[in-house]
Amino acid sequence: MVAARFALVIVDMLNDFFHQHPTLSSKRAGLVAAINGLTRAFRAHQQPIIWVRQEFAPDLSDAFLVMRKRNLRVTIAGTEGCEILPELLRHPSDTIIVKKRYSAFFGTELDAILRALRPPSLVIAGVNTHACVRATVIDAYQRDYEVIVVSDGIASYDVEHHEITKRYLEGTIARFLPSAEIVKRLSSNNDTA
Repeated sequence: MVAARFALVIVDMLNDFFHQHPTLSSKRAGLVAAINGLTRAFRAHQQPIIWVRQEFAPDLSDAFLVMRKRNLRVTIAGTEGCEILPELLRHPSDTIIVKKRYSAFFGTELDAILRALRPPSLVIAGVNTHACVRATVIDAYQRDYEVIVVSDGIASYDVEHHEITKRYLEGTIARFLPSAEIVKRLSSNNDTA
């Protein structure tokens, strides 16, 4: 097995988010194309791919406080809504992590998986930029990973906060690069994207 130079972490590309939010629905094809291009390249270079998906119990016992208070139902276990978009290219060798909060690190095995793989850089894509992507990026940064955010592989139903989050993260916490540039750097001998 080739040493992990990068790990691709794809956050919450789930049916419910795209069915419930027209802003995300309109970006679906572009996001899928960017992420599928990355998954092909990561597999070709034997680099790990980690899919992260949010899922809550039908009774909301493990959901966010506001969800329980308002009886908000999204990404419920056993429904199609908590499943990854069917057109995304997944493989049995990929890792799938279920999370209960914004960050893919919070209360999951992601830390342990990454410690075993030891990639110096994480490439992060998915939705929603202002919530789950942001929390995951910040937690990765706090663990001393070089963080690359896929500029054409992220989106949010809240366009204003998507832009604010990009401005906040870019430069210090993470670098934003288009998927084509990441694929190019993945193919190079450079150890950092």
